[in-house]
Amino acid sequence: MRVAVITESFLPHMNGVTGSVLQVRDHLERAGHDVFVVAPAVRRHALGMQGRSVPSMPLPSYPAVRVSAPPSATIARDLRRFRADVVHLASPFLLGWQGVIAAESQRMPSVAVYQTDVVAYTARYGIPQATALAEGHVKRLHRRATLTLAPSEAARTQLELLGVDRVALWGRGVDGIRFAPSRRSEAWRRRIAPGETIVGYVGRLAPEKQVEDLAALAGIRGVRVVIVGDGPSRSALERALPDAVFLGHLQGDELATAMASFDVFVHPGESETFGQTIQEAQASGVPVVATGRGGPLDLVRSSVDGWLYRPGDRDDLRARVEDLVGDAAKRRAFAASARVAVSGRTWSSLGDRLLEHYERAQRLARLDRDLRVRVWPRPELPSVGGASPGPSERRWSRYVALGDSITEGLCDTSRMPDSAFRGWADRLAQLLALSGNDRNPFRYANLAVRSRRVRHLLEEQLPRCLELRPDLVSILIGANDLVGGPVDIDALAGEVGAAVRALRADGCDVLLATIFLPERAAAGLLARRFAAYNARLRTIARETGAMLLDLEAHPELARLEQWADDRVHLRSRGHRFVAYRAAETLGVPHADALAGLDEAFHVDEDVPARGTWLRRDALPWIWRRLRGRTAGDGLTAKLPDYVIVSRPTGRATLPQ
Repeated sequence: MRVAVITESFLPHMNGVTGSVLQVRDHLERAGHDVFVVAPAVRRHALGMQGRSVPSMPLPSYPAVRVSAPPSATIARDLRRFRADVVHLASPFLLGWQGVIAAESQRMPSVAVYQTDVVAYTARYGIPQATALAEGHVKRLHRRATLTLAPSEAARTQLELLGVDRVALWGRGVDGIRFAPSRRSEAWRRRIAPGETIVGYVGRLAPEKQVEDLAALAGIRGVRVVIVGDGPSRSALERALPDAVFLGHLQGDELATAMASFDVFVHPGESETFGQTIQEAQASGVPVVATGRGGPLDLVRSSVDGWLYRPGDRDDLRARVEDLVGDAAKRRAFAASARVAVSGRTWSSLGDRLLEHYERAQRLARLDRDLRVRVWPRPELPSVGGASPGPSERRWSRYVALGDSITEGLCDTSRMPDSAFRGWADRLAQLLALSGNDRNPFRYANLAVRSRRVRHLLEEQLPRCLELRPDLVSILIGANDLVGGPVDIDALAGEVGAAVRALRADGCDVLLATIFLPERAAAGLLARRFAAYNARLRTIARETGAMLLDLEAHPELARLEQWADDRVHLRSRGHRFVAYRAAETLGVPHADALAGLDEAFHVDEDVPARGTWLRRDALPWIWRRLRGRTAGDGLTAKLPDYVIVSRPTGRATLPQ
């Protein structure tokens, strides 16, 4: 794989972003991949590796941090010449913004690694008026990236609240050989704080790190605070913490020795997306006291390998430190647990997972290229096993299908008598019945009626569905509303959401399906409406815990061979495709293999339509519309009561 890494920060300034980039580069190259680095230039410092340094200027209040925003066209040229397979954006903001635009222009997948909480920093640096601007920029940047990687659950939640989609977890690795209990040095301790218990901090000395909170530890008998790091706040901190020992910036073995020689490690910063130094302390066998906010929540197990104190509560910080300072046995127990906790967080394992994320981004980029329009949240890759356990863990025995003509199965007459249809929901019912156990009969009802709209879902289908007391309900509806005149998409999706919430409150699992269009030129006129509606459905599924059957994520369904002669309904092949995708989402065992067999052995029985499309389908539809009528007028539900689907054969029989 050819990976272009565009990093906001790099050597000679060593920080968490630089360290991560170096580790990623080393891992990729050891695995045989090619890496091209784009980084801010620093005068008299060569990049020293394949890549390009771009013009930069120092941040006025923090000269070690470089700011760079070259024209995206120059970065695009680099990506094109390197022939990148994926673009890795390390802690992107300004240079990263140019990088994501360049990747987009070259149709290359981009992976944005969220590592710096710039939004929180604006408040810490006393410029709250910039917070809204920073939030907007972070949202725009990460929504344009193909995939975003967050280092912790707190960071992922923060991004999702901003409206960023496609956020996955990817932490940071730790060098368990360099950072190890064996690095502890009694000679170092005698030189720095002879005979005292050392409470240490390692990190940048800047307002967002809240190092001044360590003033709360003043006066604890026998304790010496030792601070490793440098930054714009150092002189102010030396005045605020006159009894602390400031060692400046350390790295390599010097840093590892200092870390392992601490008795307690403290981490007061509340705006950390991760907390790499926490991991290094744990690997060094040092118990941690950290604020209970942000990245530390994923790293510190309170009362197991350290303490999490109440954010902003300096008294609680002091109490937690005093607890460990006064109990050497507890320190040893916490230290042992901390070392075990990081044993599986090596850079090698994290690097392998990163490659998996790269491959996912490549698949997502191919999916994005098939979308007519892009609306957020975007479709995700189809996955096997939805948000709820599959039949192997959850045995459904009462399934009700809600919807319109697609769920009724219009135009799919395969193996059915005249005037009868066998759609995707009928096929799904058979799959669910056959994959279940034999103790309970499998019951299936289909309340769908052609031409029905979302209001009919609420007024007609939902009340009857609740009477049937199902344990699984599918909903696929909305297309008839969107093909008409002006429509309030938010209100329309809100009505679907109300139905989903009512079913969930009644204890039902819900399979919520997005709607789709054929790949015809005329369908492009409706593409933005359909995409916007589907985006709302994705949000509803996430908020309610419904399982999402995202049919928009399957470009194969748009192909004309899936569609019937009337051009608006699916033929037998299309219904089989939807049924098996639904089965995969529900976790039906071997659904994908069964789909392949079904496709190989199935003989389509679709009878060729007579006459021309205009006379047969278009003119009758126009005539009904002019008279204010629909094809579903006077029709009742396909299966208004349960039928029993026989498990051995899949044949439906009326209940006794």
